[in-house]
Amino acid sequence: MPDSATDFTTLPGYREMQTQRSFAEMFGIENPFFRVHEERAGAETRIGNRTYANFASYDYLGLNGHPEVSAAAKAAIDRYGTSTSASRVVAGERPIHGELERALASLYSAQDCVVMVSGHATNVGVIGQIIGSRDIVLYDDLIHNSVALGAQLSGATRRSFPHNDLDALEALLDAQRHQHGRALIVVEGLYSMDGDWPDLPRLIEIKRRHGAWLMVDDAHGLGVLGARGHGVAEQTGIDPRDVDIWMGTLSKTLAGAGGYVAGPSPLIDFIRTSVGAFVFSVGLSPPVAAAAHAALGILLREPERVTKLHANGGAFLAAAKRHGLDVGTSAGLAITPVIVGESLKAATLSDRLSQRGFNVMPILHPAVPERLARLRFFITSEHTIEQVEEAAQATAEEMASLVGTADALQSMAAQLKT
Repeated sequence: MPDSATDFTTLPGYREMQTQRSFAEMFGIENPFFRVHEERAGAETRIGNRTYANFASYDYLGLNGHPEVSAAAKAAIDRYGTSTSASRVVAGERPIHGELERALASLYSAQDCVVMVSGHATNVGVIGQIIGSRDIVLYDDLIHNSVALGAQLSGATRRSFPHNDLDALEALLDAQRHQHGRALIVVEGLYSMDGDWPDLPRLIEIKRRHGAWLMVDDAHGLGVLGARGHGVAEQTGIDPRDVDIWMGTLSKTLAGAGGYVAGPSPLIDFIRTSVGAFVFSVGLSPPVAAAAHAALGILLREPERVTKLHANGGAFLAAAKRHGLDVGTSAGLAITPVIVGESLKAATLSDRLSQRGFNVMPILHPAVPERLARLRFFITSEHTIEQVEEAAQATAEEMASLVGTADALQSMAAQLKT
């Protein structure tokens, strides 16, 4: 066997990763990834003993570190310890798991719910198990990596359709639905790269007409969409029972970590007994489950947090547009991209904003197409109007300063590649 067979540097994408790092070093761009945050990262954060206005947090309603949430986690540690120390099937079941699952099921008017230790693994495991080689799964071009991997694992026929283009989805179903046993349509409630949502009423009509399941990954929608933050069902005015499978995560609005699926009892029974991501994984950590349960309670009783989030998000979107920034299709509720084009330009812009005290992450190729590299601003209820408007203005100023240097940077990068 050649030496390359055991050389980790031959792994797909490794060379591109190293090239990107070389570019950053040559142009004096600090690596924006894996920065150590010294304290709780809310609307502000401390990195390297400096305070930044923080636009890289999913803590949309500021519940991470809320006294009630922290107290619930501490009480769970005192009662259960920090781990269940076993799969829930074996010996890891605790009362707090059922309490959290019942509360989430009620939110979606669902018959039942199950929580797992990882949001990513929830999608991979569930999708990979409920459909098979005779079936078809159809998903939006901008769907999360976990959905695409779950579909690949299932062995089903996979088809993607252009972002939010439901005419294209219908055309795919018209052409291919009859060739397969089951069909699963997967969309996100709030798209994490673009900050927009799908036409859920039409999706429900489409899935009924074609005899398909509809799964909605509402990870970023909960706490953000709808007047009360109940997610894309509230935002679009549909009965949540008309969606077959609701998926979400505990790591964003709910200030924890993990994933969940809510839906009909037979589905949840199947997951609890047959999906490896649940059966063979340790039970959700009790303090994490308790924190998420407490956070959900605050969300339900304090809709004013959602109102503040919407005001802040709208203010940033308006300011960005006023300064001529490209925000794509964002609705400006919590996630707004500023699309800048090439990856090197996005990384440079992020670095310059960091120097001015704004922590905002670049999204680079291959996470998005090269021509759509961007900065992604996460807005929370904890931000002030002044913070979001200053961030938009600083971004526009730094974008303007890059106009004269962007072409030179790209030319140097092209020379390095050759």
